[in-house]
Amino acid sequence: MSREVAITGLGVVTGLGIGGEALWDGLLAGRSAIGPVRQFDASAFPVNFASEVDAAVSVRDYVPKTYRKAVKVMCRDVELAVIGAARAVEDARMVTKGVGDGAVPTFAPNRVGCQIGAGLIVAEINELTTAFAKARGESGAFSMKRWGSEGMNELTPLWLLKYLPNMLACHVTIIHDCQGPSNTITCGEASGALSIGESRRVIERGDADVCFSGGAESKINMLGLLRQFYSGMIAPTTPEMDPRQIVQPFSPGARGSLPGEGAAILMIESLDTATKRGARVYAAIAGFGATQSADLSACPPRPDASGNGLADAIEQALSDASIKAEAIDAIVPLGCGAPVYDAAEATALRTVFGDRLARIPLVTTKPNIGLCAAATSAIDVAVGALCVLNQALPARLGAARCLDGLDAAAARQRDARLEHVLVCGCGFGGQNTAIILKRHRQ
Repeated sequence: MSREVAITGLGVVTGLGIGGEALWDGLLAGRSAIGPVRQFDASAFPVNFASEVDAAVSVRDYVPKTYRKAVKVMCRDVELAVIGAARAVEDARMVTKGVGDGAVPTFAPNRVGCQIGAGLIVAEINELTTAFAKARGESGAFSMKRWGSEGMNELTPLWLLKYLPNMLACHVTIIHDCQGPSNTITCGEASGALSIGESRRVIERGDADVCFSGGAESKINMLGLLRQFYSGMIAPTTPEMDPRQIVQPFSPGARGSLPGEGAAILMIESLDTATKRGARVYAAIAGFGATQSADLSACPPRPDASGNGLADAIEQALSDASIKAEAIDAIVPLGCGAPVYDAAEATALRTVFGDRLARIPLVTTKPNIGLCAAATSAIDVAVGALCVLNQALPARLGAARCLDGLDAAAARQRDARLEHVLVCGCGFGGQNTAIILKRHRQ
C-alpha cells in the first residue's frame, strides 16, 4: 500500500507579498498586484504591465551567512526559489541545515528530496551587451568568429551557472542539505504541478519522507516579456490602460493575461511523518493526472481545442483519488484570460463535469498576480490548499459576465464546504495537469 501524501508547508512569493498568508489575505480582499513594469522602462513594449515581487525583498535575508557569497551566481528565478524554500521550511515548522543554526534536522538528509519546476531562464541584457558589442564584425553585423575570439571573453567564468534551469533545485538542495531524489522539470506553466506530482510519487514509493516541490520563474525582463507576448498568452497593452481591468478569465471579451513573477515551493510530506510530528496539514494530495496534447500545427503551439487532453488528465486524477466528478467542490483552473486557452479549458471542464459545472465555483488568480510561468500551477496548488484549510473561497476579480456554464464571474469572498478541490490547467506546449486536494481533519 502506497503512503498518503500531504502539504505541510507553503513558501509562496508573489506580487501580493511573501508567504501564504500574504497571498491569501490579498486574494480574500480582491487585491491586484498588477501595475506598470518597474524593473525597466517597458513603455515602448507591446506589454507594459506585470505583477512584480517587492524590489526590497533580498535573497540574502533567506540564506545562511556562510552561503551569501553564492548569491552572486543566482539569477532572479533562483532567488525566488530560494526565498520560497526558506519560507516553506519555516511554515512547515521544520529544521534543516539551512535554517537550523546547528540544531538537529527534522528529517535525515537522505530522506529529503527536491523537485522544482523551472523555465528556460532568460539572461540579463546588461550581462550580454558588452559581449555582443565585441562580437560585431567590420560591417557592424554579428560575427560568430568574433564571438568566439572576443565576445565570449566578456562573460564572467561562472556566467552559465546563473542561468541553467537546474540551478533552482541545485541551490535549494545545497542550502537545506537535501540528499534524497532531486529533479528539475521545464514544461512551461505546468512545471510546478508536474513537480508536485513527481514529489508525491517519490514519497509514495518510500524514497523520501518530505520533498521541496513547486516552481519559480520571472519573465519580467526585456527578452522574457517579448517571448511571452509572442506566445499568444499575453494581452497587448498601452500605458494609459487600467491594468486591473485587462485580465478577465473566461470572459467573452477576454484579451489575454499579463506577466507575473513568483515562486511556490511547497513541503510535500508523507502523512504518517506529518501526523507523528504534529505538523499542520493544509490538505492531502488525493489524486494526480498528467497528459500531453497540443495543436502543433499552429505557430506558436496552441492547446488542443477539443479539451480532450486536459479532460483525460482530470479523469486520471479522479480515478487516482477513487472519487467521482460529483465529489469536486471547487476548481482552481489555469484561467489565464487568453481566449484560446480559456476556451480549451472550458471545453475540458464541461466534458468532465457536464451541467453540474455551472454550480462548481472556479477560483481564478491571474487577475491578482499575473501569469507566473513555471511557478503558475504550483501557486494554484497553494491557493487550492489554502481554500481547503480555511474552508473558504477568495474574492474573484475579472469580468461581470463569463462564458456559458461557468461560475467564474467577479464575486466576493465567501465561506464554502470544501472536501475536494481540483487544481488543473495546461502549459505552453501542451502539458496538462490535474491535482485533487482533499480536506484533512486533524
